[in-house]
Amino acid sequence: MEKAGGRGGPRGPVLHIVVVGFHHKKGCQVEFSYPPLITGEGHDSHTLPEEWKYLPFLALPDGAHNYQEDTVFFHLPPRNGNGMTVYGVSCYRQIEAKALKVRQADVTRETVQKSVCVLSQLPLYGLLQAKLQLITHAYFEEKDFSQISILKELYEHMNSSLGRATIEGSQVYLGLSPRDLVLQFRHKVLILFKLILLEKKVLFYISPVNRLVGALMTVLSLFPGMIEHGLRDCSQYRPRKSLSEDAGLQHATPPADDYVSGSASDISNTNSGMCTKKVSGNHGGDAPKADGSLAQIAKDASSTQASSSFGQPVRLPVHVTPETSENEWETLDPGILEGTSVKEKEQVEHKQIHFLPRDRVPSESPPITVQPQANLGQVVFVPGLISGLEEDQYGMPLAIFTKGYLCLPYMALQQHHLLSDVTVRGFVAGATNILFRQQKHLSDAIVEVEEAVVHIHDPELRKILSPTTADLRFADDLVKHVAENRDDVFLDGTGWEGGDEWIRAQFAVYVHALLAASLQLDNEKMLSDYGTAFVAAWKSTHNYRVWNSSRHPALAEMNPNHPFQGQYSVSDVKLRFSHSVQNSERGKKLGNAMVTTSRNVVQTGKAVGQSVGGALSSAKTAMSLWLSTLTQSTTQGLTDPPDGKQ
Repeated sequence: MEKAGGRGGPRGPVLHIVVVGFHHKKGCQVEFSYPPLITGEGHDSHTLPEEWKYLPFLALPDGAHNYQEDTVFFHLPPRNGNGMTVYGVSCYRQIEAKALKVRQADVTRETVQKSVCVLSQLPLYGLLQAKLQLITHAYFEEKDFSQISILKELYEHMNSSLGRATIEGSQVYLGLSPRDLVLQFRHKVLILFKLILLEKKVLFYISPVNRLVGALMTVLSLFPGMIEHGLRDCSQYRPRKSLSEDAGLQHATPPADDYVSGSASDISNTNSGMCTKKVSGNHGGDAPKADGSLAQIAKDASSTQASSSFGQPVRLPVHVTPETSENEWETLDPGILEGTSVKEKEQVEHKQIHFLPRDRVPSESPPITVQPQANLGQVVFVPGLISGLEEDQYGMPLAIFTKGYLCLPYMALQQHHLLSDVTVRGFVAGATNILFRQQKHLSDAIVEVEEAVVHIHDPELRKILSPTTADLRFADDLVKHVAENRDDVFLDGTGWEGGDEWIRAQFAVYVHALLAASLQLDNEKMLSDYGTAFVAAWKSTHNYRVWNSSRHPALAEMNPNHPFQGQYSVSDVKLRFSHSVQNSERGKKLGNAMVTTSRNVVQTGKAVGQSVGGALSSAKTAMSLWLSTLTQSTTQGLTDPPDGKQ
């Protein structure tokens, strides 16, 4: 287990229990921590470790006052640049101040807003949430926030109950429902899956936070082994420096034609000072507000980044634009993946030691072969020598969230600078503040969770992600199994057909077949079913190059063909047309026009019918009256002949 804050090892996977409150003058702040966040400080200390300076804004989310309660999943960087991601789960609630039994002097508002937070070494989001919600409810029911004994008991109970827990099994996915995701996004689920495979900058947007983090983490759960073992390096970032430190850094900056070299260890071991500018979200009107616009915040951050977090030193100009930095990231460490000299490989491996324990230093003998493990009823994970992640015999999880590709289930406004940070090559992040959504140039795709819409800004990227016929069949089969009412069929190892485990199994088969197809010699036809342009783009990503640097004989048992390959049929044409109408801009316009035209025709038909029907009815009535009059006149003429005529 990772050591917490330089102290002795923690008693279990839970590092800290933290209470974050909203102060009417100071904004969000830590009010209680057990054990203390900093050694030697008291439980009620407001001081934060530099790496966790954003903790209050993550635990008490922006706009929280609009909801009675909420839940947040978030990630924190490791302390002192060592170890793995720290997984945070926070339960927020608010209570009326007049309901408190003990009202402290600093409570001056009508409502009190607080979050109880768990910082853990295990990614057990749903399990921690279930336990934390009960304790948070009980803590608020006390109506006296000085009663902290229940929080200390929570720390002891969680460490005792989770100390023997493993991160394999269904408990990892508690609260993450692929069924709901498929019902909402339908065929677009596969597009989200491929976006992350390409390591693009993806921003999820919705409010409240619990819906946001639930959708984002559910998408990640579709990647085999990702939740369990793939997020250990997903929050390797450094907080933004204060304005005074930025000024000092600018004075010490070498001329523009000079260059600097950096590595991941340089970045993760850099300590930056406390931020002097206090920023609070929309928690209340009395809170101090952020100085300057969102664009200015990003501009301040961009000039302070001078090093790269890739394993190999990289020479970057001091003044780097986000556009050029992305190209640099794509070519930072090809040596370790494409057969470099022994000397270069030793340099790379030396730089990567901080990602690996001492007993897992990469070997010099190329290439690496991962031996198949005996099937004992459960997946066996072994250390990956290149990725530093725990991998199964197929090389899963893929090393997506490594080397500067971040996973931030919830991103606070104070973290906005990370979107334009040159040391961040990509991200999958969630936000509830509309200012994030408006900065479209900082992301490749924006996912509107409420409307189930995926906005992809680049036309070329949209073309690359356009689903093939086989992909449409795959997605359509998922939707049909989930949406249609059918007899439940239990499949060994994957749960109920159409259930959560079954959906994850389908994506596992998909990615395994894709990897197997990429290794075939004559594979043009196989890869065309996945999208030739997509596969070409994917092969240039960091995660594929890391995976391809090792051999995985277990994949020889996998069928390299697309799970839904086959000849075209009429149903494929209908499926393609339906997808085009629902997803393309031209198709949407055509669909809207058809709906509008159909509505107008129906309304016009009703109006015409009413008009014609009314005219016919009037004519019929008039004719009936005329015939009736004529009949009466004729009868009267026959019975009463005119006078004087016989």
